[in-house]
Amino acid sequence: MAANTMARSFLQAVATEEIAPPLRVVQMEGLAILKIIKHCKEFSPALVTGQLLGLDVGSVLEVTNCFPFPIREEDEEIEADGANYQLEMMRCLREVNVDNNTVGWYQSTLLGSYQTVELIETFMNYQENIRRCVCIIYDPARSNQGVLALKALKLSDSFMDLYRKNNFTGEKLREKKLSWVDIFEEIPIKVSNSALISAFMTELEPDSPVAQCDYDRLNLSTTPFMERNVEFLIECMEDLSSEQNKFQYYYRNLQRQQAQQQAWLQKRRYDD
Repeated sequence: MAANTMARSFLQAVATEEIAPPLRVVQMEGLAILKIIKHCKEFSPALVTGQLLGLDVGSVLEVTNCFPFPIREEDEEIEADGANYQLEMMRCLREVNVDNNTVGWYQSTLLGSYQTVELIETFMNYQENIRRCVCIIYDPARSNQGVLALKALKLSDSFMDLYRKNNFTGEKLREKKLSWVDIFEEIPIKVSNSALISAFMTELEPDSPVAQCDYDRLNLSTTPFMERNVEFLIECMEDLSSEQNKFQYYYRNLQRQQAQQQAWLQKRRYDD
């Protein structure tokens, strides 16, 4: 009787683990956000990346710490050194009793230019070992306009299924109702601080009244951001036009070959 009860409990636990709740929010420690901002701003306009550490608790992904990746060139030996660096960093954090579970990575971007094939491939590589992971995108240039340009992204489940099967046909895309806006899902970010840090920040608040210069900082002009996005859009349109020309050239060649094939078959019928 006791064995049956234990077996039933085990099966329920396994079923509960398999049917995990969907990811609803990314809870980030204020210290981790400040580390990301500092790293990205120090090397701007160069693009940088880093590792996110934390815990996966139910529908909340907690990001409690992070560390930067060294800037490296594309080389196999250097990439191996980068992997060893990550393992060594996580070992050191574990020795000082700091969360060392990988929950994703962060990277900087330049005026919103983060939707790339490399980002999708990185997501798929992470998904092989981590059940749920996110990518934190930070844009230093847009943040200078008065907005904290910080967002958490994950790949949609329907897109990951098609990507694994390499089945990007028009019928499958229509069946899954997928478009370019359905590739990534943005997860809300919640900032969390300890009670001591919140009390310390309250003491740091100035008692002086708000001056006119404080209101000037609220200027949310997005002209440079929109201009850069339009430039990226123009580049994408040029790539699309080039692909359309290639398709038309291929279609003309196909029609020419089909016409030659039909003429040859008709000639053979006449000869016979």
